[in-house]
Amino acid sequence: MPLTVELERSPSSGEWIAEIPELPGCVVVEASEAEALAKVEALALRVLADRLEHGEARAGEMSVSFVTRAAA
Repeated sequence: MPLTVELERSPSSGEWIAEIPELPGCVVVEASEAEALAKVEALALRVLADRLEHGEARAGEMSVSFVTRAAA
């Protein structure tokens, strides 16, 4: 399952916003680009783990990769 990380910098605050559109609500705002990427990927893994624990995804059938792109 490739997950897209959309990354953009807020022109008003200078903070970095990272979002994974395939996982609604998976958004972080951080001071640095590296921090935003690390935290949104960690959040995505927590969301996927929660889905596994609650039977919303099948164990053994999931492969995850992250693809980063600048938001339009």
